Amino acid sequence: MNKHILLGICGGIAAYKSAELVRLLRKQNYEVKVVMTSSAIEFVSALTFQALSANPVSTQLLNAEEENAMGHINLARWADVFIIAPATANIIAKFSHGLADDLLSTLYLAATCSIYIAPAMNQAMWNKEITQENIQKLRLHGVQLIGPEQGSQACGETGFGRMSEAKDICQVLVQAFSYSNKLQNINILISAGPTREPLDPVRYISNRSSGKMGYALAEAARNAGAHVTLISGPVTLAVPDNIQCIKVETAEQMHHAVISRAAKHDIYIGAAAVADYSPADLSATKIKKQNNESVLKLQKTKDVLADVAALNDRPTFVVGFAAETNNLEQYAKEKLSKKNLDMIAANWVGQEQGGFDSDENALQVYWPSGHQLLNMTDKKQLAKQLISLIVEKMNEKSTT
Repeated sequence: MNKHILLGICGGIAAYKSAELVRLLRKQNYEVKVVMTSSAIEFVSALTFQALSANPVSTQLLNAEEENAMGHINLARWADVFIIAPATANIIAKFSHGLADDLLSTLYLAATCSIYIAPAMNQAMWNKEITQENIQKLRLHGVQLIGPEQGSQACGETGFGRMSEAKDICQVLVQAFSYSNKLQNINILISAGPTREPLDPVRYISNRSSGKMGYALAEAARNAGAHVTLISGPVTLAVPDNIQCIKVETAEQMHHAVISRAAKHDIYIGAAAVADYSPADLSATKIKKQNNESVLKLQKTKDVLADVAALNDRPTFVVGFAAETNNLEQYAKEKLSKKNLDMIAANWVGQEQGGFDSDENALQVYWPSGHQLLNMTDKKQLAKQLISLIVEKMNEKSTT
């Protein structure tokens, strides 16, 4: 049976891209129905989308021609996926506050399927604190973002806010439909978050890892049918449902928790930011501030990722992460080879977008025979893309 895509279109110059999106979705043999706001019709006519989708275009909340005059309920029940592209700052604000004063905003409240938004707005509007707050609310409610991209805008300015290209949005939806059961009966071990290396009872050395990428990977793997075990350093994130989670704090604890379980798993993804060094001496009491200078002696911690890859009974596929501030490709490839990994996902840190703490990221993924760029997007969407790539390369490895 063909998949049903409900496409919401808001008023903005990026609405012209939605025509191409409908064409590409139809090419995938998906059935598409379009909902347009009154502002959207000012940019592209409803007739255009009716011709491209081969379905009537919905614009009004109350439609007497509907059999039960409840078009929003009928459309919400019909949809397998609901995508809003372009999603303006206005509709994002409506969604985040639960307003329902037109067909599109009412559909958002009525929909029980997966919801995606492809934001499109001026870079200043995108960067506005209230817009980012609204985005965070939608993320918490399970809405998935596609983009926005960085580049020149219709207003002549440059920055984040460009709607993603139609082909990229289509690819995300295709992957979403083909995603479930990719990892049926596969056991995946994932490490996430930072470690804390204590100096005394009140102080420790750590890093800025939030654990968001590792937790997103755990959720994505579970949604693909895998049995997931998550080894987590100290984070403030809620553990996704139906995932076994082991909480640890230090690098030593992380090493023991991972190594003792690795052999029972088919895939290991080392997304944790494990400390490279820990204090050589742990003070039993709080260290007092006395001298103008203090020397801290550190000792190297065990390499969790390399030790997993070196196990005689190692997982079939071992994936590492590399967060770099410079020479990303060089360091990632060196780590891939030196630690005998099957794949490594590398990302920039310390830049304007992505990296630690952020809800978005981009990855340069390398394996022994190739590489692939996963563009900047929401970490939950990025996790799906990476899991799909891992499955693809693991299957290739098993046939060689």
